[in-house]
Amino acid sequence: MSSAPPCLPPREVTRPRNPPPAGACDTHAHVFGPAGQFAYADDRSYTPPDAPLAKYLSMLDTLGFARGVLVQGSAHGRDNSAMLDALTRRPDRLRGVAVADADVAPAKLREWNRCGVRGLRFNHFFRGGQLHYRGGVPLEAAKTLAPAMAELGWHLQLWIDVKDLPDTIPLLKSLGLPVVIDHMGRTDARAGTQTAGFQSLLRAVGEGWCFAKLSGAHRLSQQAPDYPDARPFHQALVAANPERLVWGSDWPHPRVEGEMPDAGHLFELFQQWTPDLSVQRRILVTNPATLYGFFEPKADR
Repeated sequence: MSSAPPCLPPREVTRPRNPPPAGACDTHAHVFGPAGQFAYADDRSYTPPDAPLAKYLSMLDTLGFARGVLVQGSAHGRDNSAMLDALTRRPDRLRGVAVADADVAPAKLREWNRCGVRGLRFNHFFRGGQLHYRGGVPLEAAKTLAPAMAELGWHLQLWIDVKDLPDTIPLLKSLGLPVVIDHMGRTDARAGTQTAGFQSLLRAVGEGWCFAKLSGAHRLSQQAPDYPDARPFHQALVAANPERLVWGSDWPHPRVEGEMPDAGHLFELFQQWTPDLSVQRRILVTNPATLYGFFEPKADR
C-alpha cells in the first residue's frame, strides 16, 4: 500500500464567457484511473482522485474545446494503459504524450503512434537534488529514444524548472527533435522574468526549435485565483514567438500547491492575457494542429 498523499479533486468547471475558436485544443491534461481498472503505481509521489475519460470530455465540452492532449501522469508510472485506452476510444478528439524507458521496443512505439501518441515526456524537475515526481523517465533516456522518436515525427516534452534549462540546451539541440517545455518553465513567479533560466526559454522559443506551454499559472503563482504575478511570464512568451506556443488546462491539477484552480477561469485568464484574437487562434488551433497531427479547421473569426 502506497503512502503517497491524496490530491484534492478538481473543482467544477465554469463555462467561459467567450468561447474558444473552432478546433481549439487543450494540450495538457491527464486521465487517472479508475483505479479499479487502471492501477496507480506503487512508488507514486501522489494519489490522484479518479479522473477518467468521461470526466475529461465533460470538462472539454464545458470549455468549448474540440480537442485535447493527454499527458501521461506520474501516478500511473510507466504504465500508459489509462491514457492509451482513452486515445483509442476517442481518436477523433484526442492525442497523447507517453512515457517510456530507454529499452522500450520500437514496435511498441509504433503501436502507440497508431493509437495517437505524438511525443514522449521526460522528467528533469528536481527539488532537493532529487526528481520531484517518482515514476518519470530521466532526460538521459532521450539519447537512446531520439532516433525512433524522429522516425515517427514525435516531439520531446520536458518537465523542468527553467533554472536547469541552460545546462540541458546542448543535449536538447543535439537530439534533433522538437522540444516542448511544460508550464512556462515552472519557475517561481516571485523570481521574475529576468532570471537566466527563463531568459534561456525565451530565446529557445524565439529561435523556433522549442515550444512552451502557456499552462500552469497556478503552479508559478500562489496569488489565486487571478495569478497576476504569472502574467508577465505569459506575455513575455507571447512576445517572443506566438508560433511556438500552445495552451493547456493541466486538468485535474494533480499535486497542486495552494488553492485548486477552475479550468474555466484559467482559460479566461489566457484570453485576457492574449487579447489579439488571431494570436489566440494561432496558439489554440494552428500550433497544436501541427504539433499533434490534427486537421486544422478553417478560421471562424
